[in-house]
Amino acid sequence: MNIRRTTKAAKGAVAMASAVGLALVVAGCGGGDGGGRATDGKKPPAASGTAPKETGPGTPAADSAQVIGEMKGPDGIVVTLHSVVRDTGGFVTVNGTVTNRGSRVFNAIDWRSNETEMQSRSSISGATLVDKAGKKRYLVLRDTNGECLCTTGLSGLRPGASSPIFAQFPAPPAKVTEVDFQLPTMPPASVQITD
Repeated sequence: MNIRRTTKAAKGAVAMASAVGLALVVAGCGGGDGGGRATDGKKPPAASGTAPKETGPGTPAADSAQVIGEMKGPDGIVVTLHSVVRDTGGFVTVNGTVTNRGSRVFNAIDWRSNETEMQSRSSISGATLVDKAGKKRYLVLRDTNGECLCTTGLSGLRPGASSPIFAQFPAPPAKVTEVDFQLPTMPPASVQITD
């Protein structure tokens, strides 16, 4: 009789421990306020980093009201450039928006690099910055996996739709303030680099 009671008590203890554990897991996953609060009630410090990490269609946001250049390509594709910013980390980030003003769905396959190691087939990895005065061409930076530090997954852009784009390049010398931004199939756009 004692063994039965002990077994019953042990099963009850396991069930109670499981219920408490489940409650803690649910409480830890809850919140849903999006406030990003730490356990002490204070907001955690903002993450800092010099390079944008997002490389899909939802790339780093730029001030889309500011227009510093525009490129018009075939089939009604328009690239509006919003900023070209030099970072202290030794690179330049170009932000813009691609808009499909044509009548067909747009895929950025022609804008990718010819490198066979590139994983994304619909990226703007073929973009370049050209310092005409210094006679140098700067290619889009790559991460340690060989993927570009640029917008990837740019496919299926329907007529009338827009998508933000970005690309990062090695920074030209500090004295260089004007460069040409180029994408395959598009005419170049002369833009000013800001600090």
